[in-house]
Amino acid sequence: MTSDQIRELFLRFFEERQHKIIPSSSLIPHGDPTMLLTTAGMVQVKPYFLGLAVAPSSRLASCQKCFRTTDIDSVGDTKHLTFFEMLGNFSVGDYFKREAITWGWEFVTQRLKIAPDKLWVTVFLDDDEAFEYWREIDFPAERIARLGERDNFWGPAGDSGPCGPCSEIHYDFGEEIGCGRPECGPACDCSRFSEVWNLVFMEYNQDRDGQRTKLPKPNIDTGMGLERISAVMQGVASVYDADLFLPIRGEICSLAGKEYGKDSSVDHAIRVIGEHSRGIAFLIADGVLPSNEGRGYVLRRILRRASFFGRRLGIEDIFLGKVCGVVVRKMKHVYPELATNANHIAEIVKIEEEKFLGTLDAGINLAEKIAEESIKQGRDFISGEEVFRLWDTYGFPAELTADIAGTKGLKVDVHGFENAIGKQREKARASHKFAINHVVSVSLEPKFEVDFVGYNQLTVRAKISKISRGNAGSKDKKIAVVLDRTPFYGEMGGQIGDTGKIIGPGGEVRIIGVTRDPAGRAIHHGEIVKGSVSEGDEVEAIVDIDRRLDIARNHTATHLLQAALRQVLGDHVQQRGSLVGPERLRFDFSHLAAISRQQLDEIQYFVNDLILQNIPVTCCDNVPYKQAVEGGAIALFDEKYGDKVRVIEVGQPPVSAELCGGTHVKATGEIGLFLIVSESSIGSGLRRIEALTGRGAYSLLEKRLLALEEIASQVRSSTEEAPRKVEALIAELSAERKRLVALERNLLQNVVESLVKKAENVDGITVLAAKVPDSTLSSLREIGDLLRDRLGSAIIVLGTVCDGRPAFIATVTHDLVGKGFHAGNIVKQVAGVTGGDGGGKATMAQAGGRDKGKIDEALGIVKDLVKKGGQ
Repeated sequence: MTSDQIRELFLRFFEERQHKIIPSSSLIPHGDPTMLLTTAGMVQVKPYFLGLAVAPSSRLASCQKCFRTTDIDSVGDTKHLTFFEMLGNFSVGDYFKREAITWGWEFVTQRLKIAPDKLWVTVFLDDDEAFEYWREIDFPAERIARLGERDNFWGPAGDSGPCGPCSEIHYDFGEEIGCGRPECGPACDCSRFSEVWNLVFMEYNQDRDGQRTKLPKPNIDTGMGLERISAVMQGVASVYDADLFLPIRGEICSLAGKEYGKDSSVDHAIRVIGEHSRGIAFLIADGVLPSNEGRGYVLRRILRRASFFGRRLGIEDIFLGKVCGVVVRKMKHVYPELATNANHIAEIVKIEEEKFLGTLDAGINLAEKIAEESIKQGRDFISGEEVFRLWDTYGFPAELTADIAGTKGLKVDVHGFENAIGKQREKARASHKFAINHVVSVSLEPKFEVDFVGYNQLTVRAKISKISRGNAGSKDKKIAVVLDRTPFYGEMGGQIGDTGKIIGPGGEVRIIGVTRDPAGRAIHHGEIVKGSVSEGDEVEAIVDIDRRLDIARNHTATHLLQAALRQVLGDHVQQRGSLVGPERLRFDFSHLAAISRQQLDEIQYFVNDLILQNIPVTCCDNVPYKQAVEGGAIALFDEKYGDKVRVIEVGQPPVSAELCGGTHVKATGEIGLFLIVSESSIGSGLRRIEALTGRGAYSLLEKRLLALEEIASQVRSSTEEAPRKVEALIAELSAERKRLVALERNLLQNVVESLVKKAENVDGITVLAAKVPDSTLSSLREIGDLLRDRLGSAIIVLGTVCDGRPAFIATVTHDLVGKGFHAGNIVKQVAGVTGGDGGGKATMAQAGGRDKGKIDEALGIVKDLVKKGGQ
């Protein structure tokens, strides 16, 4: 049975049992700051388990792409994976242990037709209920293992969240495969048993301190790794021998000219490359780009690790793009985002691998030298500072340093490395969200609804449903208000929230921002400016209209900007983030090269042309997601969408169509004007454009015109001729500077000629100690260089007054340095006479002093110093 057949069979099995099939969400968790990446199928249903959102059905099933970073260092053995597909069925307060166990048993024995005597199960140590349900289906008690929290209690996905005891189904490969110990069982680390399905009984919510409280309703979360069950069904001992990996493995063997199964170290490297290539392709397809932070660092880490092991196989050129291409071809029928982003994946991998290979050899050589030096010093580790230097200077991952250290019997100081990069990473972190100061939290019941009417109304009558106050209780002026209906837009999708006011019968609240809770309901944050307000009050909710219109102009302009970028740069452009406020817009997008001035002009012209056409902007609500995307509407890479979506279209046929819940103008002409103010790189393959529209663009244009008129006035020309007049003045100034430099050089030559005559012979050494007219240090150094060239072998000490203080330079030619003379020592003693100090190299040094009246006295000691050998 192929992996495709197993995937389909699983989903159809649960669909028959009234489960709604939900598509895999992105590897980038939506709206969950506790998680770096999607690590389990449960991640996208976590809000339903916590009662923060209403599930589309109480029974759900999915095949979820997952990525776990905990096993990166273990990848290369026959078991561990970072990227994998997780088959799962979920109950949101519906069925519980009995059904989960019964259906699990039915699927593996009747649909997959695995022999019952090849299966073992585990239950949590004191979970008698689960034990009895297994016995109800006549599962032998002697093959039910009771295990503790380490093995049979499933913790939260992230640093907090739903958790509970679990029951696992294990496949037994047979005693001959195992360790042979009498106590060998599912918890044994030998290769005899393989966990194929984990049934988690979600009963608790665990906070960040590890405290657990009962969930409102118990839930079911199950997970069956597709790779593992495929290996079982295909009769192979390792996931790397199953159909999901075979074409990838074959491509690596072809590129390296190696055969799998002949050499353990070769096999290990092939497995690393094959496993990481899948993660690389899927992470990039979901919008992750290489960086030194967060998800980007995970991607960079596995990409460089795969490239490193490619070098170990003897592959000298870049190759990962070809392997990732196999991943795309193998998986695109299940995950179309791979096909959509195939070129982008190839380009990012190429750029990152080339960058890494450019420093790899130097990094390897230095790492090996550091390891050898550690051994010589009697250490059994490489210090964290040394690991950091390799990482910071050569981009050499700490994991690869650890690999090299391991081949020499050394460890690396991981803690020291993490401390070393901690400060550097902290500086790089910057918030990409608007902060609302003094936010007061609000907790709402899952079924509570807030009716948003702000697309068409900016002032409405409403009722206060809930008020939450700050730490000072009833005396606190800072509050959070929830209304039964609201015209205020809550921050979402890059658009910041509205501001305005809420006026009640006994008071007024100034709204400084609006956020959303996990269920998308608007929370109004504000400050009481008059009287008081209470729950149940009938109020008037009033949005700041001018500010809302500024935001709408900027939001529609981001849609036009994306259309322009795709028109000018190509369809590979994808939005990677945005910030839409009243003052400006910021748009982050995927593109591998810097944008030329001509391209920026084309992009700006394209947008402004659409504005001048005053094209209608229309909204289509409740469009089926699949229909919208198939019709050409653009979806954001990291956004989570429901079955029905809102589509914003510009024109018919649309020049722009995007899934969007934001606020927009009615026609493009309302934007007024669009001006790009900056374009920059914010990471590998990632660009950022910032722009202004409407009033902000007009204000900037007015300032620039005033500045141009002022310049024109200063250079006495018209505004049209001002640029050429300034250019001519700059050219004239440059010519005058060159003439001045030439004159200064001639003057210096004259000074040099007069000084050469003052050189004396002191014990067979040519010595020149002289004062020159007030000068700059750079001129003094140039005179010294000219004198050295003229005199050949000499000790030269010059003094001058620079900015009202004594300044000295000393020059000693190389032949005299060999006799023990040192310019730094000489100039230090000379400057000391004037109350100063200095130093430098043996051949050239400089110093400063305090008393300019003692310059001649200071120069007078030079001959004596030479007689004493410069001491």
